[in-house]
Amino acid sequence: MSEKDKDQQKAKGGEAKGGDKAHGADKRDPAGAEKAAARAAAKAGKKGGEDEGGEKPKKAAKPAGPKVPARIKERYVKEVVPNLMKERNYPNVMAVPRLRKIVVNMGVGEATQNIKLLDTAIDELGRITGQRPAMRRSRKSIAAFRLRQGMPIAATVTLRGDRMYEFVDRLFNVALPRVRDFRGVPTNSFDGRGNYTLGLKDQLIFPEVDYAKVDKMRGMNVTFVTSARTDEESKLLLQHLGMPFRHQEGR
Repeated sequence: MSEKDKDQQKAKGGEAKGGDKAHGADKRDPAGAEKAAARAAAKAGKKGGEDEGGEKPKKAAKPAGPKVPARIKERYVKEVVPNLMKERNYPNVMAVPRLRKIVVNMGVGEATQNIKLLDTAIDELGRITGQRPAMRRSRKSIAAFRLRQGMPIAATVTLRGDRMYEFVDRLFNVALPRVRDFRGVPTNSFDGRGNYTLGLKDQLIFPEVDYAKVDKMRGMNVTFVTSARTDEESKLLLQHLGMPFRHQEGR
């Protein structure tokens, strides 16, 4: 017998022994063989699914439409800034007064007796401003008002950016014209540092509030915080933005 034939016989004998060992291992540990078969089947199914479907399915992206800027903001950039620079001779654009923020406060003194009234006020103020209000607590105790320190008595919202300009647009063009016998806002509500505070008697002037769900009239204070250094500059800025000031204070 040649050496080549001997090598072939040795190879066949090794394969037979390996097959017997594997068969013996399956007999000794059938659970392990079943687990191995399950893993192989899972891998094959996963590969088949990827091949049939191609790439993995991606999540549908939300349609990103063009963001429309607030009208008052566009007006401020395109009209108000050039006009104020001509009237007041400001050296550059950054020196022109601008709105920094608007703070809306709604006091609910009855919340000391019924806390649910404050929840209603927070809901109404959130609808008006489009932002979740923050609850304010008393800083000290006042026995005459049955008020203890730390009791929730008010709600406040601070508006900035586009939301601030959108609120200004709705306030000047929609809410204030709905005030009964409206002749303009007073001109003596400046604080001497370029900030203006407007008092509103009820919340029904805003169309966001449902008349049928209002249980009580609640007033609010709207404070316009500007970068103006004087009240004159602040008044001029608010006039250009559309604030309907009263022409004659005596009437």
